[in-house]
Amino acid sequence: MNDQAWQLEQFEQHRPHLKAVAYRMLGSLSEADDALQEAWLRLNRSNTDAVANLGGWLTTVVGRVCLDMLRARRSRHEDYVGNWLPEPVVSLDSETDPEQEALLADSVGLALLVILETLTPTERLAFVLHDMFGVPFEEIAPIVGRTPAAARQLASRGRRRVQGASPEPDTSLTHQRHIVDAFLAASRAGDFEALLAILDPDVVFRADTGPTSPLARPPITGAHPVAQQILARGSRFAPQAQAALVNGTAGLIVGPHQKPFAIVGFTITHGRITAIDLITNPDKLRHLVVD
Repeated sequence: MNDQAWQLEQFEQHRPHLKAVAYRMLGSLSEADDALQEAWLRLNRSNTDAVANLGGWLTTVVGRVCLDMLRARRSRHEDYVGNWLPEPVVSLDSETDPEQEALLADSVGLALLVILETLTPTERLAFVLHDMFGVPFEEIAPIVGRTPAAARQLASRGRRRVQGASPEPDTSLTHQRHIVDAFLAASRAGDFEALLAILDPDVVFRADTGPTSPLARPPITGAHPVAQQILARGSRFAPQAQAALVNGTAGLIVGPHQKPFAIVGFTITHGRITAIDLITNPDKLRHLVVD
């Protein structure tokens, strides 16, 4: 086996882990693929004979690539109309392929990715690499151009933002599905009171309709306004919705599962829906593969 074939074999072996890192960093499957492509090109151009831990080396390379992508993307998001939401990972049943399992390990739901988007690029990198993947601060420090102590502070700030953003969501998939089924039934029936019964008083409704969409709206907060919005604009689509796993939690796919026109993710805490994330952005659904 020549060096390039060996490098390719090793890269493919680490791909699920590397894509999981990139997805947490970027919240975008397509951008994660771009990051992995760039990491492969850097590996192909590098002499790794002296690298004792190629998986660790590749993780830091992916981290560097994602950091550069996040910094460039923040300036583009300043012109984004409405809400930016992550690209979802969707399945119609509880069985996912190995790459999806790696992507969704540690319950990386839409709500967490939304919170991660509020961190600075360096805070996000330090938090993701250390808290989610156990990368030592000594290895994170050169990526962000800081000392290990400063890298530790970046991760700490990110951790406080994540932990303080909202209570821990319910983890029982059976319980989540029960609540989402009730939400769907109430939406189909136009039952305002039934919707209120499962919405948290401070529920937030976010919709990502695209960077320049005329349908873009700011987030809606509060059970009454959200229920009104759901019944006014969503009831006619409810009959086309079916249960799905959205980033490992109970959600909905709307339209033909081969080509859906909407994905709905839910955050459920203490038996109430605390967040509804609607994704209709065509760019984020175009390459969606639903198993």
